[in-house]
Amino acid sequence: MRYEYIIALLFILLAPLTGSTAETSRRTVNNGQLILQDVPEIPAALAARLNQFQNTRSARFLDWAEDGNGMFIRTRFGEIDQIHFVSKAGGSRRQLSWFDDPAGQVERRYRGRELAFTMDRGGGEFDQIYLFDPATATTSLLTDGNSRNRVLCWSRDGKWLAYQSTRRDGRSNDIWIMDPDQPENAELLVEASDGDWWGPADFSRDGKYLLVQQYIKVADSRIYLVDLKSREMRIMAGDAENPSANRAAGFDKRGKGFYLVTNSRGMAAELAWKSLQPGAEIEYISTKIPWDVAEFALSDNGRRGAFVTNEGGVSRLYLLDTKTRLYSLIKSMPLGLIFGLAFHPDNKRIAMNLNTAQTPSDVFVMSLGRRATDARSLHRWTSSEVGGLDTAGFAQAELIHYPSFDRVDDKTRRIPAFVYRPDSEGPHPVIIYIHGGPEGQYRPTFSSTFQMWIAELGVAIIAPNVRGSTGYDSEYVSLDDGYQREDAVKDIGALLDWIATQPDLDENRVAVYGGSYGGYMALASAVHYSDRLKAAVDVVGISNFVTFLENTEDYRRELRRREYGDERDPEMRAFLERISPLNNIDRIQVPLLVVQGQNDPRVPVSESEQVVAALKQRDQPVWYINALNEGHGYKRKENRDVFQQTTILFLQRYLLD
Repeated sequence: MRYEYIIALLFILLAPLTGSTAETSRRTVNNGQLILQDVPEIPAALAARLNQFQNTRSARFLDWAEDGNGMFIRTRFGEIDQIHFVSKAGGSRRQLSWFDDPAGQVERRYRGRELAFTMDRGGGEFDQIYLFDPATATTSLLTDGNSRNRVLCWSRDGKWLAYQSTRRDGRSNDIWIMDPDQPENAELLVEASDGDWWGPADFSRDGKYLLVQQYIKVADSRIYLVDLKSREMRIMAGDAENPSANRAAGFDKRGKGFYLVTNSRGMAAELAWKSLQPGAEIEYISTKIPWDVAEFALSDNGRRGAFVTNEGGVSRLYLLDTKTRLYSLIKSMPLGLIFGLAFHPDNKRIAMNLNTAQTPSDVFVMSLGRRATDARSLHRWTSSEVGGLDTAGFAQAELIHYPSFDRVDDKTRRIPAFVYRPDSEGPHPVIIYIHGGPEGQYRPTFSSTFQMWIAELGVAIIAPNVRGSTGYDSEYVSLDDGYQREDAVKDIGALLDWIATQPDLDENRVAVYGGSYGGYMALASAVHYSDRLKAAVDVVGISNFVTFLENTEDYRRELRRREYGDERDPEMRAFLERISPLNNIDRIQVPLLVVQGQNDPRVPVSESEQVVAALKQRDQPVWYINALNEGHGYKRKENRDVFQQTTILFLQRYLLD
């Protein structure tokens, strides 16, 4: 009797180590909101060591105050980001909002002090629009409480708010318009069809027109002009027969035309201008820059413009004289990422967010010279804490290009990637970090997570921009479409080949990590390269393309079908089933960490649940984390902390061992 008892006890104790389905260790933390399955207790010493890295902050510019005396920013002093006010450079951050969920888009009302903002519940992304008075901290709901509402755009007189909403049928991304003082009278302005994405871009200064954006897929987007009186629409950029990516940047000062970013010439995405006159041709501005223009801003007086380019993942800032269309590069800018440009009401300053390898995102303001293309000095308005870390010693990214399996222009195709190496003797274990999207691009930024991995695990990190990534050219971004999906996975195989040639990297200790589409890539890499990997981390990833397309929210299903393929077509369905990691689960022979948000509308929780269940059925080691108050990624600090600590513990056990 005692012998049988001991055998049973040993079986129970060993079950979590072998991955047996006989027992599942399940516990909750964070007031029951975070569920952990087969995840060991986090050692207190590990949590203490990671504390500094997990207490870095960032700040982002939202808008200037009505009178220009100060600005609104977004930063975190508790669990989630809130709206704050800063009155001057280096001034204190005064918290204005105290919501249970983080605000999304925030736009100040023209000629007013109120802020319109979007906010969802628990990461579900069914955002509502609210009007917030920062003077009284009072908030009023403007939308119906049920539909999904985003993409806010104020008219110049502050009377009208245009926005995107699924209010009509729960799935179509239409454009609506409302008077925020009478939100019950909101009107449907542009009715979407066939699952297209529509959103407002800019009101003309006289209030007669609205520029609107139609997004069909990453290589096909169009701009229309809506006459707000007659409700007639006229296409201004884009062509169904010769698709191109076109993004409206805003009307000019006189309302005679508008600025846009376009790759209609089959080159990089260029800054351009087009007259509103019928038959007018696009006039290209940034013709001498062979890189994508990522962002454009126009001063209130229309004299100055500013734009940012993405040059191999690094931002460059240019100032534009809109009269002569001459532009100049601001060479004094720190090397990093620049985004969120916004001219001050006095037209003499411009705010921006700046992120570098040593500094998290913070708000800077540049003083401008008398000439439209002249810059004077850069002033730092916010200084976000970095947990007391000495960021000067942080590892910096090195851009490399490694050979892949195919050829282009009779040469081996080379894939761009950023490599972070520890300042110690190798060979180092490697984490391959795969971005999401797939219409995305890894760009070197301040990352306390990367630096934490390097410090705690002694790993090198490689972030490849596999085919299908944006930021390069229209051909590259389409190389993984449809039946070419697994060509991107082959790029990871080619990266493993490259790692084997590097004396400071350990080809025998490699893990893959990815989120969203990157989560699919991590799973697919485990399917194809388990014999060359030690572990994989899948964060809100796709495990089966067919079930993903059938269960993702209605408002985005058609958009995803255009990228991945239509599962209703028998031939495509068979292909998607064949390449889905869930249907190749027997080929995954490495331990897996799966991370999910219960309320995820993009990649439903079922995608993670089914891969976890399948792995457990095969006695494969799998740790699973699910947050009941999160969606597509973790926004709450308490959840991120446990997730990051678990990731370190998982990699210590399976990558370093």
